[in-house]
Amino acid sequence: MNSTLIHELSAKSSRFESKMPAKSVTEDTVQKSNIDSLINYDHAITYWTETPATVDGVLGGFGESTSVPKADVVGSSVFMRKLKTRWSAEPAKMKYGIDFGAGIGRVTRDFLHKICDKVDLVEPVLPFVEQMKIELKDLMEQGKIGKIYDIPMQDWTPDEESKYAVIWCQWCVGHLPDEALLKWLDQCKIGLQEDGILIVKENNTNDNEDLFDPEDSSKTRSDLNFRRLFKEAGWKLIATDLQKGVPKELFPIRMYALKPIKD
Repeated sequence: MNSTLIHELSAKSSRFESKMPAKSVTEDTVQKSNIDSLINYDHAITYWTETPATVDGVLGGFGESTSVPKADVVGSSVFMRKLKTRWSAEPAKMKYGIDFGAGIGRVTRDFLHKICDKVDLVEPVLPFVEQMKIELKDLMEQGKIGKIYDIPMQDWTPDEESKYAVIWCQWCVGHLPDEALLKWLDQCKIGLQEDGILIVKENNTNDNEDLFDPEDSSKTRSDLNFRRLFKEAGWKLIATDLQKGVPKELFPIRMYALKPIKD
């Protein structure tokens, strides 16, 4: 959501959440020189709409019976603890977060609500949105859930400038061509508080080439390409780390912590 394929799996490759999945390496994943022209967002929405609205479904078969969900939450928690002095809410402002590609709300339910006072969610797959409301019912009653935007991430614009202390984006930018990703990164600058932070958590390819997956019409970017795009969009990479404790057949999962470059 590689160049030489290193594993063949009987299970379909996919992303985690309505985001890009924990991408596994399969022979259906192909390397192309012009991948962005192959991405079809409508095809991706159809694919995920037909996917069960369960943890196992949104994680592409790497659900509760595997190490992935717990390892993912632990990895994100450890990464944010390392960054605790690098981000904060502005004085007198709520520590507001937003979860992009929120799927059925797993990341917010298991992790994000613990580091934020309130969380907005963005998810375009309607069956996932309906299940999300069930998964997050208790948090809604506690006032921990803000708005749920059932729109594509590329259509999102912040409804208030400098609202978010944390913008969390996990396993979804593979459905955006590079130009659309750059525009989304610009919108994030508008929505981020002065001392806020953007986290992008995504699979990387095993070399410096991006790969296209026709099954869900997404691409997996190289670490090199991510860094190039962040720099081009005017973001400073302040920390990065690899996710530990996940199956070896998955592409590497990397967390990027970013802040806008100040003029």
